[in-house]
Amino acid sequence: MSIWRFEISSKIGWPDVHGKAVLEEIKELGIEGVENVECTKVFLIDADFDESFAGRVADELLTDTVCEDCFVGRKAEKETANRRVVEVHLKSGVTDSVAGSVTAALADMGAEAAGVRTAKKYAITGSLRDEDINVITRRVLANDCVEEVIYGSDSEPPSPHTDEYQLKITEIELLSLSAEGLMKLSKEMDLFLDEKEMSEIQQYYQRIGRNPTDVELETIAQTWSEHCVHKTLKSSIDMDCDGEKIHFDNLIKETVFKATKDLAKKWCVSVFEDNAGVVEFDEDDAVCFKVETHNHPSALDPYGGASTGIGGVLRDPMGTGLGAKPVANTDVFCFGKPDTRLEDVPKGTLHPRRVMKGVVSGVRDYGNRMGIPTVNGAVYFDQRYMANPLVFCGTVGLIPRDKCFGEASPGDYVVVVGGKTGRDGIHGATFSSGQMTHEHEDIFSHAVQIGDAITEKKALDTILKARDAGLYDAITDCGAGGLSSAVGEMGEKTGVDVELERVPLKYKGLSYTEIWISEAQERMVLAVKPENLEKILEIFRSEDVEATHIGRFTSDKKLTLNYNGNQVGELEMEFLHNGIPQYSRTAEWRTPKLSEPEAKNKFDYNEDLKEILSSYNVASKEWIIRQYDHEVQGGSVVKPLVGVALDGPSDAAVIRPKQASDKGVAIACGMNPLYGDIDPYWMALSGIDEAVRNVVCVGGRPDRIALLDNYCWGNCRKPEILGGLVRASQGCYAGAMGFEAPFISGKDSLNNEFKTEDGTEINIPPTLLISALTQVDDVRECITMDLKKPGNAVYLVGKTFNELGGSHYYSINGKLGANVPKVDAAAAVKTAKKMHTAISSGLVRSAHDCSEGGFAAAAAEMAFAGGLGLECDAGLIKSEEGLNNEARLFSESNSRYVVEVQADKTADFERALEGCVFARVGKVTDSARLVIKGGDNELINASNESLKKAWQKPLAF
Repeated sequence: MSIWRFEISSKIGWPDVHGKAVLEEIKELGIEGVENVECTKVFLIDADFDESFAGRVADELLTDTVCEDCFVGRKAEKETANRRVVEVHLKSGVTDSVAGSVTAALADMGAEAAGVRTAKKYAITGSLRDEDINVITRRVLANDCVEEVIYGSDSEPPSPHTDEYQLKITEIELLSLSAEGLMKLSKEMDLFLDEKEMSEIQQYYQRIGRNPTDVELETIAQTWSEHCVHKTLKSSIDMDCDGEKIHFDNLIKETVFKATKDLAKKWCVSVFEDNAGVVEFDEDDAVCFKVETHNHPSALDPYGGASTGIGGVLRDPMGTGLGAKPVANTDVFCFGKPDTRLEDVPKGTLHPRRVMKGVVSGVRDYGNRMGIPTVNGAVYFDQRYMANPLVFCGTVGLIPRDKCFGEASPGDYVVVVGGKTGRDGIHGATFSSGQMTHEHEDIFSHAVQIGDAITEKKALDTILKARDAGLYDAITDCGAGGLSSAVGEMGEKTGVDVELERVPLKYKGLSYTEIWISEAQERMVLAVKPENLEKILEIFRSEDVEATHIGRFTSDKKLTLNYNGNQVGELEMEFLHNGIPQYSRTAEWRTPKLSEPEAKNKFDYNEDLKEILSSYNVASKEWIIRQYDHEVQGGSVVKPLVGVALDGPSDAAVIRPKQASDKGVAIACGMNPLYGDIDPYWMALSGIDEAVRNVVCVGGRPDRIALLDNYCWGNCRKPEILGGLVRASQGCYAGAMGFEAPFISGKDSLNNEFKTEDGTEINIPPTLLISALTQVDDVRECITMDLKKPGNAVYLVGKTFNELGGSHYYSINGKLGANVPKVDAAAAVKTAKKMHTAISSGLVRSAHDCSEGGFAAAAAEMAFAGGLGLECDAGLIKSEEGLNNEARLFSESNSRYVVEVQADKTADFERALEGCVFARVGKVTDSARLVIKGGDNELINASNESLKKAWQKPLAF
């Protein structure tokens, strides 16, 4: 066979879109002298076909002949001092999903390719120094973690070939090691296990009288990783809270889990037991919800990390019960500020703007290609996220009520379905559990996974077909830890015997250990009865989905690993899953000594409001939202952007999972890390309160809210940081009990700390994402936040306090404050229920939760979203005594709603809200201006156009 090279570029007269985007990014780096960038797509196809067929491949498969030209072979490039050529290739072993699609398409054309690779060639023109080219390559063109750069037009691409693997069983000397030796071994093998854990493992092997093999140690490390087993939250903790001693035997069981257990809601089907939490939907179906994090991989390779984050969480509902159909995605991101100077970016990290673009692209491409609408999310910016970006991805699934549980039985076959196994993602679970450093971009490139949405889509469709045919007994996804975790967990109660050489591979050369712990994507594991094996394999074959049985579940309660007839590992399930030592940790919390800034007490807050609206955390996220398909599947009722121009910020999403039913699901979130800088307890309660308000604002039921918790924290080995985690957990318990909203699932990503080259340690701010899901009885009764009609009355429901601590108003002035917003849960629940009654009774035309930026920001958003004006008097706001104008405008007190009520229904609305705090504060006008008075003074008088411009400009990339 010979290697055919195809180079595809834009036709003369057609824009080189990718080249222009690269040029723009280069200019953003401050590099001057670059005049033009030309981008060429390169395909290298190892196949035995003639020139005529190569022409067909070029014209019919690889090239859009309307706007692209294809050159077969290597196009001669004139390289001069002012024109440099750079090619970027994926490293050997990195998944190339485009190449996979080309391979499949060639097969459809009747040609078999021994291999396909893709690359990009860039011709950069301008006055450039060698150091400029190096910066451009490193910061814009390529990611060292997954890509290899070739300079010059005559350089040869890297060889993709690997050698055959020769079996060599590796035994690790463990029995004789000292404590120091155990820790050295943990570090050398990237196990991320501490001395206590390594000692426990040593004692186990001393008991059974032998040393471990490498695959056994790797299996234990994956299973015991913070990412998989949540050992910090399960720890015994002694806490000193401002001098008060508090003890927890198991933190998570006595807070988050306890709330769910104490509430004992009958509509909860499955909580904290499966890959996603499950709640009732209607008589026939249930809905499940899971939110995952994919932080460390996204720091190294934003595109790959984020795409596998959304791909991984899609597999959670697929692996819940006997399999759910994903119906909606959510995402929440935390980044450093995109205008950060290049010289302020720590070594070993990517620029926040590049991280943001890569993460958004990864989620966009994977979700869109899977055909799952992305309907809800948020973005938060703080410089402490620069080296540790946070990527939360969530999926809601629909599952038949009789398919909510599954279990493997002895004798069932272990069947792996979907993607093939490669080296991508090795040590992902353990790596995600440790501290990031400036060296990780070089050391842990193998921990980055690369996703292939088309493979997962095909796997999903066939799995659902097999589920409905009743052809398997249990299913789970291959996520963190790969087969090690998936098969190990599924066989925990029985035992399992695995033949590793049977696992389908992407390429030759993988050892038995690499096969077992690889986190290569798009793989699911099924338990299939022998009599159903051929039937289920035929379903997968019919759609060209890889499916292979690799072992059987046993009754010996042991994990046995074999390779070509040789036993390479054996572990007792009891030790693997329950042998991890419980930790006793010490935490402390000291209420920070903070003070309130002096109030300005002025009479013109127009610029303050515009600055809040244009702050990154409040500003429009339309640039991101527009890249997602939130209409696919045709079930989106309330969309991420609403209003007359469909560009206003929706409080929550509402979807109709079943087209034949008017019953819906509302999805929302709440998060504000700045509150955590004051007190994570109130941050947690505020997150719950905000999520509740958001779903209520669109018509969701406050009595059927299910919550998810996602903790992302700094180094919890430090007592003062662990103390904040404990405070947040206490807040979760109080909030769940107060709102009678159980937690049904959750996830934690701890140790988000970055160590710079000079030894400085940067911890992320305390970050707790609260996600909420509830029922909507009739989606036709849903409302949105945009103002609807001049003359309608405007109310502020809820009481306003002097709670500017952690507010966006203080933030734009470089302050933090001390008075963090608190929550009166009893009042909040009463208000939410009465608001729901008013909305479902048709008394409310629009509603918006009062959160980031306070009343003034909420009013501005409602006005410009609806294209109408709003006149209000801040003096009418129900508040604590002596509240100044700044607090009336910008306080972020919880449990408040800005509500538009039809003029002739105000009396009915006020009766519906009887017993709650509320005030009629103004009216809707046709002036397209926001006017907020404070007594005789106009505190704000600004046009919608100016406010909207301020809100849209910052992230209008």
